[in-house]
Parts: sequence; C-alpha cells; structure tokens
Amino acid sequence: MARVISVEAERFPIAGTFTISRGSKTEAEVITCTIGENGHVGRGECVPYKRYGETMEGVRAAIEAMRKQIVDGIGRTALLDVMPAGAARNAIDCALWDLEAKLSGKPVANAIGAAPLHALETAYTLSLAEPEAMAAQARANATRPLLKVKIGGVNDIARIRAVTETAPESRIILDANEGWTDDNVVENLAFAAQHRIALVEQPLPAGRDGILRQIAHPVPICADESVHEAKDLDSLVGLYDAVNIKLDKSGGLTEALKLRARARELGFGVMVGCMVGTSLAMAPAVLLAQGADFVDLDGPLLLARDHEPGLVYRGSLVSPPDSALWG
Repeated sequence: MARVISVEAERFPIAGTFTISRGSKTEAEVITCTIGENGHVGRGECVPYKRYGETMEGVRAAIEAMRKQIVDGIGRTALLDVMPAGAARNAIDCALWDLEAKLSGKPVANAIGAAPLHALETAYTLSLAEPEAMAAQARANATRPLLKVKIGGVNDIARIRAVTETAPESRIILDANEGWTDDNVVENLAFAAQHRIALVEQPLPAGRDGILRQIAHPVPICADESVHEAKDLDSLVGLYDAVNIKLDKSGGLTEALKLRARARELGFGVMVGCMVGTSLAMAPAVLLAQGADFVDLDGPLLLARDHEPGLVYRGSLVSPPDSALWG
C-alpha cells in the first residue's frame, strides 16, 4: 500500500513571554508531518526558525514538495541527499523513524542503541529580562539543578550576578545567542568563571567567532548557531569545547546521530537542545540525549498547552516517551 502524508501547522501558547537576544514570542509555531503506511502512522514535529531564514509557509512548502518522493517510499538515508538540513527535513525524518518503529514493532531506542532509556535531567530556561526580573525568575526556580539563562546584551554582568546570587545551588548555562562582541567576550567569560558558570553557549555570531581560538576559555564554550551538521565540526576544533545538537538544525535524528558520533570523535562535549516546541518535538531528542553532558529539553515546560499524551516531567527530570507519543 502506498504511503499517505499530511502536513499541519499548529500554534501552542507559551506560558507568558519567551525572550532571547533576538526578540520575544508568545507562542510556539510548529509544523507536524504525518506519514501513514499499512494502517500505521508516524509523526514528526519541527519548529521553523527565522534565524536560519525559515518561515512557517516556507517549511510547509518544502515538506509538500517532497510529497511524491515520500509516497514513493523514500528512506531516511536518501532524504539526507535530496533535502538540506533544517526544520522541514527534521519533520520528515522523525516521522519516518516513528513510522518504521510502528511498522516493525521495534522501538527507535533499540534501533539506535539507546536502550534501556533513562530519565534525564533537563535545564530549565530563564527568559532574557532586566537583572531584577531575571533574579525573580531564578528565585522561583532555585530548586532546579540546572538553569539555562538567556543573556546577550548590555548589562549581562549584572544579569549573571543577579541569577547566581538568587539560585546559588543550581548549575548554570549562559546562552548569549550570538549577543556578545569581541570587545566584551573576555571580560564576560572571566566574570562567568568567577560566578561558577558551567557552560557559555554561542557568545559570538556564527562566522565571526575567530577570536575564540585566541583567548582563554575559563568556562567551556558551546557552539549552537555555529554547528548544524557533522561536516561543520572540523572547522570548530579549537574554537569551541562543546556543541549543541538540535534536531531542527541537523535536519532530523538521522543526521543528529552522525553529528553526535563525530563530535565525540573530535573531543567535543555534547549538549542536546531544542527550539520551543511540544513533547512531539522533544521525544526523539530525549533518545538522542541519552549520555549527553548537558540536556536542554524543556520546551513543553514553557508552554501553556502541550500535545496529549505528552512527555512526563517531574521537576527537571524528563522521562522517555511512550510509544503513543513517538518512537
């Protein structure tokens, strides 16, 4: 029986406002690709990201353009050759993984060698704001073991101080989202080291981060916007200490597994992160994140409404997905 495919755009309200150095949003805009075959259905969700030139309309059109090849039975490996990395390929790739699991009766975790799966400690993200407001966010989440703090502008030193003083027991990741400059990166890194920061994520703009090869790294520095696929990694040796793998950047779990393996070969620490999406988007990332050094899969915790059934979060522990959700 031939495959069938459907593509749906959905919006999920964020609980409040989510702000990073590039702007704010109040809802998660996602696209879900559903592929059916022989009475079984696989689903994959992606989050189009403006930073990479993606739009809801463009990503949906890119998936629709693959309709004939999907119906004709294209596999995940071939998909890597005919589509670029990004959100559209991620939705299709994850839907194919899910479909394969449903057709075979064998979980994706077994196929990728991730079984047995374990609950993971995820970071919880604090939105960018003025220092006093960020201190309040930190105070409200001070019992969480790992916080990811959005910074990336003037007054970041005050933000770092405010958060570390009000959440003294939490490990903290700083995420500048390319918001620092050659003029302040050394000072900011030194201050971060003095305040027990565990990791600094993408301090400088991708492609304009050469100074990182010349300066000290008193805190490990993690590439985010600078890394999408495994082929990007060789050029990052000496610039970064770790890489943040996101399915929407890599273009799906298939490439993300290659990226993770190559990162380990080159000695990078591994972080598995996410865009602001639902449990359907996080589910394959939970499998990818088994054994990662840092996990940032808190997207559903930031939403006012999630898919049902969704992932189960207990505090900052996220459990592996049930097969009714994905995989």
